[in-house]
Formats: sequence, structure tokens, C-alpha cells
Amino acid sequence: MVLNYIWIAFFLISFVIAIVRLGLYYFGYPQYGGLEIFPEIMKAAFDMAKSSVVDISFALIGVLTLWMGLMKIAEKSGMINILAKLIGPFFHKLFPDLPKDHPSVGLIMMNFSANMLGLDNAATPIGLKAMESMQELNPNKDTAFNPQIMFLVLNTSGLTLIPVSIMAFRYQAGAADPSDVFIPILIATFCSTLAGLITVAIYQKINLFDKVVMAYLGGLFAIIAGIIWYFTSLPQDRIGPVSSLVSNFILFLIIATFIFHGFKRKINVFEAFIEGAKEGFDVVVRIIPYLVGILVGIAVFRASGAMGYLESGLTYIVGLTGLDTSWVPALPTALMKPLSGSGARAMMLDAMANGKADSFAGRLACIFQGAADTTFFIVAVYFGSVGIKKTRYAIPAGLIADLFGVIAAIAVAYLFFPVK
Repeated sequence: MVLNYIWIAFFLISFVIAIVRLGLYYFGYPQYGGLEIFPEIMKAAFDMAKSSVVDISFALIGVLTLWMGLMKIAEKSGMINILAKLIGPFFHKLFPDLPKDHPSVGLIMMNFSANMLGLDNAATPIGLKAMESMQELNPNKDTAFNPQIMFLVLNTSGLTLIPVSIMAFRYQAGAADPSDVFIPILIATFCSTLAGLITVAIYQKINLFDKVVMAYLGGLFAIIAGIIWYFTSLPQDRIGPVSSLVSNFILFLIIATFIFHGFKRKINVFEAFIEGAKEGFDVVVRIIPYLVGILVGIAVFRASGAMGYLESGLTYIVGLTGLDTSWVPALPTALMKPLSGSGARAMMLDAMANGKADSFAGRLACIFQGAADTTFFIVAVYFGSVGIKKTRYAIPAGLIADLFGVIAAIAVAYLFFPVK
């Protein structure tokens, strides 16, 4: 329901702003717009509708086909059940409505692992498979199920231990030290994830002080501390290459393990892959309408000038308080992130353009990009793929996680990169 109101707002606010800009043009204020306003808005809408299918959905077919096939191998070989048993005690506390040995538990764990390694292409198809698996247990098929909400909010918090792509973009933008945002991103994204977990736990009355939960979270803290210690001990120019190597080694190790385990269990591995791969194409077809709807709404909002006015207004308001406004130019990345990953990426690149990669705003935009994930996009795709229309408190909880990620990002940016 919330997504419905937001989607409507994209178009109505854009229409009002465009009308006002056109009126100002006719009353002698050409700097606020011109006759091209509505053509530009419609061009943005049509271009995004095409891009949603051609550039995003078609590109997603190959990735989904590959990973749905691999997931079917894991499912038929029993590998997912093995993974579910390993992490079962912890996940049973966070997802009490899921049976302990249900296949979705292993899929959820694998999705989180891929997200932590910054492997978005692997995480999305696994996440879709996990959502589909949980939907089998959902008593109300059009309404979000408690475990689905917990899973989605933890996804929107964007926990990333190794932000390989962001460091790569910083290198391309000419940053003197592309990996200097590594630890700030790690801290910010962890704050975002913890906020999302606590928010959903309060809604669902989950006891986070349970000894099992505390033991697993303590282990997670230890792993994160170990990662921070290891990467801070490396030379700065080695952090990016080593993290990339580790991420992709683990990813290929997972693939090889699935295939070997399937061979060991004497299943027809290739046929299992083909069976699962066919499901990948079907999933893409189901989510295309959701992709087109949300991305066109964002494109219209941007083309009308609403996003630009929002940024200018925020700069003015912050300036009135007497506070430093150095962080405001990076804010479009944070505002766009819950809406569109590609849009936020474009905002991040814009903040680093023209030699600004090492500016405060350029670095902060990168931290924003890594501190959270695309809340509305994930809601549209994950829930849309299984036909869920009533999202309940999923979006507010996801936005709370995003908000804490933004606050933490600003705090660590000032801590690590003081404004002179």
C-alpha cells in the first residue's frame, strides 16, 4: 500500500512541478523551464520503459538462468538442506515461522553471503528463489509473510563486507586511494543492518537477547572485526585486488561445491541445471511489469526537476542552521538509493566527476552507496515475483534501516575524512 502511494506521488508531484515551471516560463522566467519540459519528461518515461526491459530485464535473464540452474543442483543434491542445518539454530530464532530444515533457510543464508561479498548478480537470483520458497508456506498469498519481511528488510539494509564495485568506480574516477572508503562503508552498512534487524524484531516480538542469537551475533562481530583487522594490515594498494580475489574465489568455490556434491550424490547434474534454468526465464517475465512501473516513476520524478529542487531545498535548510553543508551534494545518492540502484550509482559517479573523487562529497556518496540497498526496488522485485501486494510494515522498516545507514555514513565520513 505504501509503495502505491509513493508511486502515485512520483507522477503527481512531477506533473505539478512541470506545470509550475511551464507557467513561470510564459510569465517571463525562462530560467525555470521552457517548452521542452513535457517532451523531456515523456522522453525520460519512454527511455526508462525501454531500458527496464532491454538493459535490465534482458541482462537479468542470463544471470537468473545461470543461478536458478545452480540452485536446482543444490536443491536436488541436498546441499541446501546441509546449509540450512548449519545455520538453522540462529535462523530459527530470526525466522520462527520457517521449519528448521526448510530449503528456504539455506537459500536465505546464501543470499546474505553473496550480499556481504558485494556479489549483487549472485544475490538477486538466490534471493528470488528464497522468496519463492518462503511463499510456499505463506498462508495469505497476496500478503507479506513475517519471514519474508525479515528477509527483505535485511536485504534492504545492504550489509556488504567487501564493496568491490564501489572501489572499482573510485579507481576509474581517479581517486588517489580507491579503497579509503572500505572501513567507513563496513561500519555504516553494519549500523544499517542492525537497525533493520532490531526494527523487525520489535514488530515480530523476536527476542534478540536469546543466548543462541547472541552467540551467532557475537561470532558475526568477531568475523567483521577479523576482516577489518586483516584488510587494515594490508598495504592500501592491495586491499582492492585481494578483496576481489577473495570474493570471486568464494563464489566459484560455491559453484564447484554444488556441482561436485551433485556428482557425488549421483544425480544428473546437467539436467538439474537445465530444469532450474528454465525457471529463471519465467521469473524475469513475472517481474518485468514491476520493474517498468517503479523505474519509470523514478525517471519522471528526476526529469521534472523534482529531485534537483529537493537537493537545493535541503542545502538551503541546512545552511540556515549554520551547519556544514559539505555533505549535501552527496545527498542525491542517499535519496536515490532506496529507489534505484542504477540511479544511485549514477548520482555517486556524478559526485565524483571532474576530479572530485577525493572530495568530501565524493567519498560520502560512495559510503551512501554502500550503506544501504534499493528498498523500493527490492520490494517491487522480490514481492512482485511471488505476487505479494500487501507489504505491511516492510517498507517503513526498510526505510528505518536506510535512515540509520545514512546517519552512520555521515558520521563516519566526518570521522575518517574531516572537512578542512
